[in-house]
Amino acid sequence: MTDEPPLLVRVENGVGHLTLNRPRAINAVTHRMITGIRDALGQWRVDPRVHAVLIDGAGERGLSAGGDIRQLRENKLADRANDTRDFWRDEYTLCAVIANYPKPFIALMDGVTMGGGVGVSAHGSIRIVTERSKVAMPETRIGLAPDVGGSWLLARAPGELGTYLGLNAATMTAADAILCGFADHFVPSERLEDFRSAVLAGEDPAETVARFSADPGPAPLETEREWIDACYSAASVPEILSRLRAHGSDAARAAAAELLVLSPTSVVTTLAAIRRARERDSFRELLDQEYRVSSWLLDQPDLVEGIRARVVDKDNQPRWNPASIDDVDPREVARVVG
Repeated sequence: MTDEPPLLVRVENGVGHLTLNRPRAINAVTHRMITGIRDALGQWRVDPRVHAVLIDGAGERGLSAGGDIRQLRENKLADRANDTRDFWRDEYTLCAVIANYPKPFIALMDGVTMGGGVGVSAHGSIRIVTERSKVAMPETRIGLAPDVGGSWLLARAPGELGTYLGLNAATMTAADAILCGFADHFVPSERLEDFRSAVLAGEDPAETVARFSADPGPAPLETEREWIDACYSAASVPEILSRLRAHGSDAARAAAAELLVLSPTSVVTTLAAIRRARERDSFRELLDQEYRVSSWLLDQPDLVEGIRARVVDKDNQPRWNPASIDDVDPREVARVVG
């Protein structure tokens, strides 16, 4: 057991330093951590002694695997769904704060950076990935849809890459994350500690990242653009599946098989949400959309079941309801997305 707080907050040489501190849970983000980050950013925003903010994660596994989804399930089972809605409201508001922060916000997206981990990092102004980075919005695996501003980023990725990433809950490499607008710079992991030390010593963030950044190499997703754009540009999930099956490539057929094991409700909702996100001009309007979508999915049966199957029992045999994509009512989904 440890008495260390789940969020470490301190100021070093004019840099506000936030560390997500739940390494055994890959720094899964709790409500308390979200409000702690919010409060610290509010104080540092008006503190002339603080000129930049750095966020990182404790341990070797990653910045954050996402939100504390076990707690979401417990809330629902205990008839405390409003606790989850309160968490999401504060979490999404924090995303807007980060996106509009007036000082450099440096995020070290080393290792696993998924879901809620993306929310506290990928809206910053200086976003660092390494060769160990695994960046994803994996919500369709558990009965949710991409949130924490993730649908905004997915909607603005090149071509249909964001659609593929959102529907299939696929993982990005460092180069993929930069290509798709989730990150800005690649710093080799062997130089990451020196980079962090330089920033925390008070060096200029822009000059420091220019000195430490390197070429991440080719993005694997770039080589997949042909079949992804051709298939995921379809107007509906059934048509996407049809195109994937007809394409002929092994990668396309594998993507079709992946879609069929994910929550049908989540997949259909995610497609509608990303399409609608492309039309949004305001990030705050997009966050309102995500809150509405997440709140609706919280009332559907797949969330509790998905977390049970993937995280609690880990049998990876979720019993989705409805069980088929064809049984999801697209009109109801369109009404919710708005």
